[in-house]
Amino acid sequence: MHNKIHCLFFCLLCFIILNQKAIAQTSSIGIFDNQSDVGIVKHKGGLKYDSELQQYHLEGSGANIWATSDAFHFVWKRMKGDFILRTNAAFIGKGVEAHRKIGLMVRSTLDSNAKHINAVVHGDGLTSLQYRKTVGGITEEKKSGITAADVIQLERKGNTFTMSVARKGDMFVTEEISDLDLGDEVYVGIFICSHNANVTEKAIFSNVRIVVPAPATLVPYKQYLGSSIELLDLATQNSTVIYQSPKSLQAPNWMHDGQSLIYNSEGSLYKFNLKTRQPTVLNTAPAKNNNNDHVLSFDGKMLAISSNDGGPSIGYTVPVGGGEAKRISAVGVGASYMHSWSPDGKYIVFCGERNKEFDVYRIPSGGGKEERLTTSPGLDDGPEYTPDGKYIYFNSVRSGLMQIWRMKPDGSEQTQITNDDHNNWFPHVSPDGKWICYITFLKNEVEPGDHPFYKHVFIRVMPAGGGPSKVVAYLYGGQGTINTPSWSPDSKCIAFVSNSK
Repeated sequence: MHNKIHCLFFCLLCFIILNQKAIAQTSSIGIFDNQSDVGIVKHKGGLKYDSELQQYHLEGSGANIWATSDAFHFVWKRMKGDFILRTNAAFIGKGVEAHRKIGLMVRSTLDSNAKHINAVVHGDGLTSLQYRKTVGGITEEKKSGITAADVIQLERKGNTFTMSVARKGDMFVTEEISDLDLGDEVYVGIFICSHNANVTEKAIFSNVRIVVPAPATLVPYKQYLGSSIELLDLATQNSTVIYQSPKSLQAPNWMHDGQSLIYNSEGSLYKFNLKTRQPTVLNTAPAKNNNNDHVLSFDGKMLAISSNDGGPSIGYTVPVGGGEAKRISAVGVGASYMHSWSPDGKYIVFCGERNKEFDVYRIPSGGGKEERLTTSPGLDDGPEYTPDGKYIYFNSVRSGLMQIWRMKPDGSEQTQITNDDHNNWFPHVSPDGKWICYITFLKNEVEPGDHPFYKHVFIRVMPAGGGPSKVVAYLYGGQGTINTPSWSPDSKCIAFVSNSK
């Protein structure tokens, strides 16, 4: 009996150890299922995953990914249906061969002669979309109009594959291949090839994402995708996912102590502790259907919130820790969406719908008579004070596309700040007053007056006084991504929401 108990205990211990080992192996490759050397390689490839920065350090050899067969190192996940792959990628070191390769790949099998497609950057900067249509067939290529891309994206919609690439800071340039049948279930992931069987090359992959986009049947504002809250370090432009939920999470505000965020989900507001990574609901009664227009006062003591309680959105104020919400919107005037406090706490500016026109208004923070600040036809939205109180930034469709504008606090001197070929929304001024971040939608994907969920969008940053903008985040999101001020108190990071099924 003793021996039987001993054996049973030993088997259970082995099971626990093996199970822990399996968990450790899974976590050691991040979001992927496994890694493999594909084809004949002289030097075994490998991966080191930095879980803190969520970065992948790859090394591998292999003669080539070309012609009728391939040899390289591949970190992969099995996927079905449509998806979007995205990464920032860079070689480590000078390297040996000009045509060493890194990038994203979709592959029908792990056989060396399998059908595949890859978005690839070569050691000499050549950036291209390469694909093999048949098993053992010749690899074909579409070269990109740019070289030395830092950001790579590969999207599948049915049998159509789109490569989008950019030098970090720029907008995407695309190439597309249609009628490429790789089968429904495929291997997707990141890869490295030395292009020289005798050497091993190294590369680092950051901001690695696998996105399952919204299906065409999704009903907007009735059905939702899952959400990831991400923190973007502006110095490195590396973003880390800190929290995920199958629910719709929206509009993370960064609290003034730097220790927590506030976001909304399913009508409630939540305080999210950045250390414990746990949310707790805030009491905002009688406001029970809060939307993504909520903002902290400059002293960090109060929130202005917006709630659709059986009718148009109503503006309230509530203590930052939660409590009884005080209505500040007048009764029967139309929808009100709160966006910013004045630095002295005396006013709140908001987007108000009055007589079927959306304009920027301000109202005393204790309630009172509202004042209309914009009068141009079309949507004016997203007003926000600068930290010194000298200006209000907002977005307006008055010039044809949605662009960023600025005005004095009394509504005078309304001046257009951005003037490009995109739709730009929700300007947020950094706490140090030096920068503006905003979200950009592509004009061929949305109407100028719309900011929907689940689109290819970009977070861009520009000097507060105007000047060149640069992309700091490439993502799948939109509505709820950065509707509210998202800067960290030290102006070094931005919090935002991305989406995936």
